[in-house]
Amino acid sequence: MIKVLIVDDSSFMRKALAHIMASAQSIEVIGTAADGQEAIQKVNRLHPDVVLLDIEMPVMDGLTALVHIMAEHPTPVLMLSALNKRDATIAIKSLEYGAVDFMAKPSGVISYDIDKLGKEIIAKVKAVASVNVYKMRLPLSAERYQPQKPGLATRKEIVVIGASTGGPSAVAQVLKWCCPLTVSVAKRGGTIESGRVLIAPGSYHTMIMANGSGNKIRLSRKTSAEEIYPSIDYAMESAAQAYGEGTLGVLLTGLGSDGARGLKAIKEAGGSTIAEDESTCVVFGMPKAAIEMGCVDEIVPLPRIARAVLRMIMNRKGCAKKNA
Repeated sequence: MIKVLIVDDSSFMRKALAHIMASAQSIEVIGTAADGQEAIQKVNRLHPDVVLLDIEMPVMDGLTALVHIMAEHPTPVLMLSALNKRDATIAIKSLEYGAVDFMAKPSGVISYDIDKLGKEIIAKVKAVASVNVYKMRLPLSAERYQPQKPGLATRKEIVVIGASTGGPSAVAQVLKWCCPLTVSVAKRGGTIESGRVLIAPGSYHTMIMANGSGNKIRLSRKTSAEEIYPSIDYAMESAAQAYGEGTLGVLLTGLGSDGARGLKAIKEAGGSTIAEDESTCVVFGMPKAAIEMGCVDEIVPLPRIARAVLRMIMNRKGCAKKNA
């Protein structure tokens, strides 16, 4: 059984989330808390496998509580908050502070329609429970890398990064090494611009639509019981179609095989591809699937991925360096 602690200042949200958890036979709610301070006390006393943590709370907010939890009793944490809809950087801050993943409430602080995310929340809790939080805190000293193969130095126009279980914090680590960038949630019809980071919204597939006046964002809600939202494959495949050899695909830690097909499409379009090395993956699922498919140019540990990305962005043909 996966033992879950639910933390939210709304009694309705605590009850609704407990009801969702109860529908999964492999999950047991061992406690609830109404603020961050109470959450810290119960984590230390109850030793949950997963903490489902809100951000906006009285007494102590979720981000402050997260810092204490990861310092005093490291535990897999899934953030569930409405703040992401107003401030996209909140998700990145959560991941930098140690959360495994982040989900946005569907309709505000008190989401009476939270049940519509029930299956997704259960799936996230199960995935988060399997994460080794100590491995997520790996120091920047990993030395393993795979040298870049010849002929991969075409300048890149767009970078598409895919990640799943344990991946959001890995994405945050990659981004903070690159340069100051504007981060926002992708919106329908938005234009792809230099120096911007667009985060795929959780309820849609995010794709790039080629346009003569500038490539645009397209959001889709294709319906299939097998589909994962947002699909890394869809994002990468659309980028390959729009940018061709100017596409760089990066696949980080994650459960399953989403993204492998996308990296293959980028490779076939003449673009370049990077997969995170097993030594730093929280879950070596998605990168492994892509590597086995034979569509990965470089296999790089997390601490070196930012440098590999920057090199591929800046290099032109004939100017490639050997090391990531």
